[in-house]
Amino acid sequence: MEGIGTNFIPDRSRPGLTMTAIGAIDLQGAGGNWPTVGGRSRGGRRVHRQREKRKGKRVGLRIGTLNVGTMTGKGRELADMMERRKVDILCVQETRWKGSKARSIGAGFKLFYYGVDSKRNGVGVVLKEEFVRNVLEVKRVSDRVMSLKLEIEGVMLNVVSGYAPQVGCELEEKERFWSELDEVMESIPTGERVVIGADFNGHVGEGNTGDEEVMGKFGVKERNLEGQMVVDFAKRMDMDVVNTYFQKREEHRVTYMSGGRSTQVDYILCRRGNLKEISECKVVVGESVARQHRMVVSRMTLMVCKTKRSKIKIEKKTKWWKLKKEECCEE
Repeated sequence: MEGIGTNFIPDRSRPGLTMTAIGAIDLQGAGGNWPTVGGRSRGGRRVHRQREKRKGKRVGLRIGTLNVGTMTGKGRELADMMERRKVDILCVQETRWKGSKARSIGAGFKLFYYGVDSKRNGVGVVLKEEFVRNVLEVKRVSDRVMSLKLEIEGVMLNVVSGYAPQVGCELEEKERFWSELDEVMESIPTGERVVIGADFNGHVGEGNTGDEEVMGKFGVKERNLEGQMVVDFAKRMDMDVVNTYFQKREEHRVTYMSGGRSTQVDYILCRRGNLKEISECKVVVGESVARQHRMVVSRMTLMVCKTKRSKIKIEKKTKWWKLKKEECCEE
């Protein structure tokens, strides 16, 4: 700007105002103590940290979902991917492992899984080692639905892994899956957080006209019957389809690619009241663990409120020696 030399210092605390180097020295004064400008002071950061402490602790989590196709021969590869992508909790589908167990897959990760047939279906949840001791309950409902309950810094978090029947399956099998998922949700208290990671084998579609309360605008292509079942479930259980709320390039929204066809079938859902705790959700590209599916990852921040310590009541000590005085003895 004309008339202002090289000693110009912008005052960023008050937009529209400027300050010269000479004016800055005058404000600082001989003692070197800066006055408060625009309501801020040098102690602002400390005050901010103190306020954050009073509010409570923040716990950041990265939660994802992935249809792995099969877990056979992929355990270590999956663990390495989670470590590289900094994923703490991962719902997996189509594991094709028979049994009801928990198994370490390496790199500090443990898989809780359930399956009844080694050739089809099967679901599981992979946890980072530091969260394994936080597991309170494991519900293995069927080879298409299972859930884990964790306590993280006093917050109850339920993680549900689901694998819906494919488009060509019978209607009875599809209804059974949604009935099982409904039962799991109804068994979880309303005050607890829930995150569902699932391959729903349906397309919720792009746009949200008429369904604004359960999804955003950023789906993929057109909705089909199976996608409508996902939307109806979200409405029944007061949940949100998290993927659709974040505007991304199409490659970061597409979760399934096969034979030149690309679409969105894998989703993360959470309770409507907890959507504000999720700051990011996108599809991870460039990984080769699953042949056709891509991993969806969301970043969630749990607000942990500090509980006030109850004051211990101390009984007053009886001063028996005062009874020697006549006045006290009469009382």
